[in-house]
Amino acid sequence: MKFKLFVAVLTVSLTLSGLFTASPAIAESLKDKLDENQDKQSENQKKKEQKEQEISEIQEDQEQVNAEITRLDNQIMETQDKISTKEAEIKQTRENIEQLKQEIAELEKRIAERDELLKDRVKSMHQNGGAIDYLDVLMGAESFGNFLERVISLNTIAEQDKEILEQHRADKEAVESKKAEVEDQLASLEENLAELESLKKELDSSKQEKNDLLQSLERKEEELHNHVIDIEEENQNLAAQEAAIQKEIERQRKAAEEAARKAREEAARKAAAEKASSNSSSSSSSSSSSSSASRPSSSATFAWPANAPATSEFGMRYHPIHNEMRLHSGIDLAAGGTVPIYASAAGTVSRAYYSSSYGNVVMISHQINGQTYTTLYAHLRSTPAVSQGQSVSQGQFLGNMGSTGDSTGQHLHFEIHKGSWNGSRSNSVNPRNYLP
Repeated sequence: MKFKLFVAVLTVSLTLSGLFTASPAIAESLKDKLDENQDKQSENQKKKEQKEQEISEIQEDQEQVNAEITRLDNQIMETQDKISTKEAEIKQTRENIEQLKQEIAELEKRIAERDELLKDRVKSMHQNGGAIDYLDVLMGAESFGNFLERVISLNTIAEQDKEILEQHRADKEAVESKKAEVEDQLASLEENLAELESLKKELDSSKQEKNDLLQSLERKEEELHNHVIDIEEENQNLAAQEAAIQKEIERQRKAAEEAARKAREEAARKAAAEKASSNSSSSSSSSSSSSSASRPSSSATFAWPANAPATSEFGMRYHPIHNEMRLHSGIDLAAGGTVPIYASAAGTVSRAYYSSSYGNVVMISHQINGQTYTTLYAHLRSTPAVSQGQSVSQGQFLGNMGSTGDSTGQHLHFEIHKGSWNGSRSNSVNPRNYLP
């Protein structure tokens, strides 16, 4: 009986000794992680400053390109105004030509009628012996005064016919000349218009080239801004993980103290039981209790975070959004409907926020057997059910499966990192190796 009591006390003592001697080792490991995070933040700050310098240089280039585009825009507007003026002149000239054509047609009609009249008169004169008509007119005079009047009238008629004919012909020649002149002017205007349109095409082409260059610079600036945002986001995550690790240290310390307290109580209980009873049943019970005290807690292992099949595994794969091969630093679980997501292990929430890539995401820091792990749960449907700095237990509800952020369909993207999470995912491991 005394021997068994001695064994029980010795077992408890060894258990307590293991808990307290492990704590400095765990603390040292956590300190190393904090130092690693701080070094990474310092490195990221240098990268951020470098990217900001590159952004500044690109913005200077953009100013020059914008000035060139402004100059081209002004030149294009001037050319367009000239084209509009020429088009108006051409339109007016065409209207003038149409009016002249109508006038020419009317004149030609009158000339034709006059020609017919003159032809009839010539024919009549020919049939009547030439000047007989005129002689009859003169001989029919009643007096010498009347004779003179008739002579003057005949001369006037003849001169009027001649003048009318000549005037019609002159008018026709003038109209034809004006028509030719306007048509030449129209041809010149159309030639100028073609030249101006060609110039406009050249300017448009130059402007398009400048716009392409500007867009290229803007895309590069956007990429650099995104890099800066990624660096800032990573620094925020690293800082948050520092706080979570510190909280994990405190949680581990309290857990060790609580385990030590329970172990002391268990030792005292066993000692009292051994002292009060010496039968074999009490001894058997004491041995069983000692065995159960050394079993690891459920938080020492990872559990599947969702009840859904895996649709994509850890490793290199083609990314449909970015159109390139990328490391898929986790596994995807997918199912329809409302699918709850749970914490894979106990720990402290380092981040619970919205990310442009991860969407609604939760990151949890864990301390398991002296090793720091980080789990990540991405693309949650809505705001996470937990908050930064909160301690969570294994199986605690985090949110529902969704498709927020850089996602093409409802699924959970789940990552495990052996150490802290970082932007390059260099600590990511295959979750399959850590899940039951």
